[in-house]
Amino acid sequence: MNISLEKSTPVNARLVVSIVEADYKPQVDKNLKDYRKRANIKGFRPGMVPMQMVQKMFGKSILVDEINQMLGKAVQEYIRENNLNLVGEPMPAREEQDRIDWDNQKDFDFAYNLGLAGEFAVDFDKIPAVKTYDIQATEKEVEETLENLKKNGGEQIHPDSIEEGDMIFGTFTQGEWSEKSAIPFKAIKEEAKGTFIGAAKDATLTFDLQATFVDEKSIELATGNKTGLTGEVTFVVEDITRQMPAELNQAFFDKILGEGKVSSEEEFRAEIMEIIKSNYKRESEYLLKIDSEKALLENISIELPEEFLKTWLVEINEGKFTPEQIEEDFDNVKKDIRWNLIKNEIATKNEIKVEYPEVLERTKDMIRGQFGMMGGADDSMNEMIERIANGYLTDKNKQDNFMKMFNEVYASKISDVIVANMKIESKSIDVEEFKQIADSLV
Repeated sequence: MNISLEKSTPVNARLVVSIVEADYKPQVDKNLKDYRKRANIKGFRPGMVPMQMVQKMFGKSILVDEINQMLGKAVQEYIRENNLNLVGEPMPAREEQDRIDWDNQKDFDFAYNLGLAGEFAVDFDKIPAVKTYDIQATEKEVEETLENLKKNGGEQIHPDSIEEGDMIFGTFTQGEWSEKSAIPFKAIKEEAKGTFIGAAKDATLTFDLQATFVDEKSIELATGNKTGLTGEVTFVVEDITRQMPAELNQAFFDKILGEGKVSSEEEFRAEIMEIIKSNYKRESEYLLKIDSEKALLENISIELPEEFLKTWLVEINEGKFTPEQIEEDFDNVKKDIRWNLIKNEIATKNEIKVEYPEVLERTKDMIRGQFGMMGGADDSMNEMIERIANGYLTDKNKQDNFMKMFNEVYASKISDVIVANMKIESKSIDVEEFKQIADSLV
């Protein structure tokens, strides 16, 4: 067997595999003998079928199978041993292969078109510095957080009459149609609120839907997703619920932070400030990762075999996408390919590896999050979480679970390396300024 690589450009190549009879004949003969032993052909005892008949019946398929196996193994080994940085997958030159005469040829040539990534280097010293943000939280953020906590941590009451902010339950009626539903006060237009404020339980209200609700979606939700409803309806108020803010007392402190964590409002506010700072620090770190990846993409040039890629994408998608559709999204495809090449280069240089215990720990963290368990847990709970995590990773019906979590750990390790090697400039900003920066990325 002989393999040769012919480069037409730095990113386009043709791999030719030449196979002669001596390469495949011993294994083909062995397979024919095995078929003869197992062949169940009418008129012959097992193992007594003439070899000439076995050759005639099965020889071509055995030859094709054996050569295909040899080709697959040889191509992959050549790519690995020669460190070819492939983009996409080898594409057989099908027109040439279709001309093969399997009945008469003894020697064969198989050609593959390859797409290669142009040479590039990840040199962090040449990447411009990226900003990291030191977000300055103030008492304003503490007050906003406290108001939300008090609102969500308080109790619901059922008052006798409606005030702004209430949830109103009752029955809609229009002609023969009626529907029990609820109206959130925020769905009511400002100019229509007077119809509801002060109304008591059992009151019958009459109003125009389009003049009352802020948009069509609010109408659909309030009326039980009944589409096309217009005009006047009646609404009988059957219940009113109001979320009362919690009091800043020890029971509230314990509910939010855990029993005995703080014993005064001053201590509670200080803890809330630390939580806010911690949350914004995580958001700042996340933004730093995004900006670092963006800086690498913008400053590392990688030549790609564009025409090869377009042909390959059409072929592997088997008619799901037209060449025109591939063209429309091709810039995003190139971006994804370049980013994967950069990540793989970083992983190789830094010998990044992922072990099963790391994947398991990541999965356990995911499950803790689903259970709402951000803090510690007792031994029995930890054992249960580990059992669920192992089951998730080894579920035979969802074999992509493991690769999903593996890839998360792998990507996180690469991201850590990137941030550790980037030149970083720190900038102190307030919360509002940070929100504007974060919103601009959406």
